[in-house]
Amino acid sequence: MNAQPTHPFEAAPHRTLLVMALPVLLSMIAEPLTGLVDTAFVASLGAVALAALGVGTAALSSIFWIFNFLGIGGQTEVAQALGRNDTIRARQISGLTLALSGLFGVMLVGVGWLTAPVVTAALGASGPVQNAAISYFEVRLLGAPAVLATIAAFGLLRGLQDMRTPLWIALLVNGLNILLDGPLIFGAGPIPALGIAGAAWASIFSQWVGAAWAVGVVFWRLGLPKQLRAADAVRLLRAGGNLFVRTGLLTLFLLLTTRTATLIGPEGGAAHQAIRQVWVFTTLFLDAFAITGQSLIGYFVGGSQIAQARRVALYVCGWSVATGLALAALMVAGRPLVVAWLVPTGAVHLFGPAWLAAAITQPVNALAFATDGIHWGTGDFGFLRNAMLLATGCGASGILLIDPATPGALAWIWVVTGGWIVIRAIFGVIRVWPGVGQSPFRKKNAQPPAWLRA
Repeated sequence: MNAQPTHPFEAAPHRTLLVMALPVLLSMIAEPLTGLVDTAFVASLGAVALAALGVGTAALSSIFWIFNFLGIGGQTEVAQALGRNDTIRARQISGLTLALSGLFGVMLVGVGWLTAPVVTAALGASGPVQNAAISYFEVRLLGAPAVLATIAAFGLLRGLQDMRTPLWIALLVNGLNILLDGPLIFGAGPIPALGIAGAAWASIFSQWVGAAWAVGVVFWRLGLPKQLRAADAVRLLRAGGNLFVRTGLLTLFLLLTTRTATLIGPEGGAAHQAIRQVWVFTTLFLDAFAITGQSLIGYFVGGSQIAQARRVALYVCGWSVATGLALAALMVAGRPLVVAWLVPTGAVHLFGPAWLAAAITQPVNALAFATDGIHWGTGDFGFLRNAMLLATGCGASGILLIDPATPGALAWIWVVTGGWIVIRAIFGVIRVWPGVGQSPFRKKNAQPPAWLRA
């Protein structure tokens, strides 16, 4: 007699994957849409306020991105504990992750206030723009503990296979932000007009409400831990170090592409920014499958069901590549609309070849994202760091060899970007099939590591 399935994926893989991925996608789309609304409100205050908003949000986004390891690491640990039916372990790692998020959040407030002038100046702000950016930056930092707690809590909930609660919280946070923007920026009744600082207060108020909900749900689901172990903190911070290096390398490569495009001239910079905006938006669709795959892989690896984990990897890659093909087709077909909405007339001649190169790479980009999520699920963070090191070494070398004065330089930037993506995708795939090196997918009868069995 066949064993009964322990997870819905075993009986209905396609349906399970899509049902889990859709809420993730919707929760991720909510934030950039709110960013557009914030931009529209602040734009009415003038160019200085809008430029200051751009500096402040760029700085904060980069800082918060560094701490994504709280969500990624926590999600993997909880998913694997769920696969072993180890509630105590899930409770311990959840309490530790949220405690670290609070600690780092408070530290960010202090360090951020001390370095706000330096940070804003490094991003090119000066004079009235810098003053407004500092004001916005300092107020928004008051929400840092809430932002990091939400990042951590979302990862923990997704590790528990709960993809819907983060969606509802994201909708609340972003909806509340939009409702508060108008009264706080322009004033209403007894509420004074706070200008760009009002946009910051709208954000932090909604972020604290969302954090309270997210953390409350985690503790309601798992309970409060009786103790926090230093060894667990070291393990989480070690994973964070690998993810920090990987994220830093990724950011470095993207900054190099933007720098080289800017050196082409205003038209090159404008065309590159239009392509980059669309490219970043398409990654949300790919990230949804990666995050879902991470939870499912973690669950089956935690339960030592390596065959099922490999099966999840196959389905995640399949759906991701199919999505990548669809995105490539949409980019090719939608080129006239993008040109009309985002590309200045003088940059159109540079835009076309580079846009085509970016579109062609979408299926491979989908595979790179999918395998990132797969290896997050196994906790193979060191391998991802090394693969990114190799890819960025090759990609950065290629970018630095491009002469901005050469015709077609922008297209070559996106061709090299495609090569950077291909290297990441190849290493991501061969770590699963056939399973090079110390791949978790080669362990037929995997057992929990010794530090868990102790």
